[in-house]
Amino acid sequence: MGLANQGGPGLIFIFLPNLFQAMPGSNILIIVFFVAVLFAGISSMINLFEAPIAAMEQQLGLSRRISVSLIVALAFLIVICIRGIVADRMDFVSIYICPLGAGLAGIMFFWVYGWDFVQSEVRKGRRREPGKWFCFMARYVFCGLTLLVFILGIVFGGIG
Repeated sequence: MGLANQGGPGLIFIFLPNLFQAMPGSNILIIVFFVAVLFAGISSMINLFEAPIAAMEQQLGLSRRISVSLIVALAFLIVICIRGIVADRMDFVSIYICPLGAGLAGIMFFWVYGWDFVQSEVRKGRRREPGKWFCFMARYVFCGLTLLVFILGIVFGGIG
């Protein structure tokens, strides 16, 4: 196509649409792709907002509707205020800080707190015990892959 593969927004909004244009049925494919991207973004935001919303409900006794409204309004204001400041630094955050934070959280939760604490937390709200595979997956696969992503990000300047 004569375009260099770009990472980040250039990949999703420039390179891939041009690539899709060369395929049969590209209009339908592009619509399906961007609807999937929209739902991926919405589901990620739900995940990020759930903790502060739940905290407002529990700590302040607010209703779900009010908690959601306050957190969304606060997030909107923060984004408007800091967008110009952090836009250039987001690659650094996504390549180094996010994997480092995930790895440290995994080590703290699965190794430092101890397996009894992890099991008691994972059992909350569940009818069944997690499988015997859970300990291995949590301690070794999750923590190991997170460390690998962090190291590869350093070596290659990002792996996305």
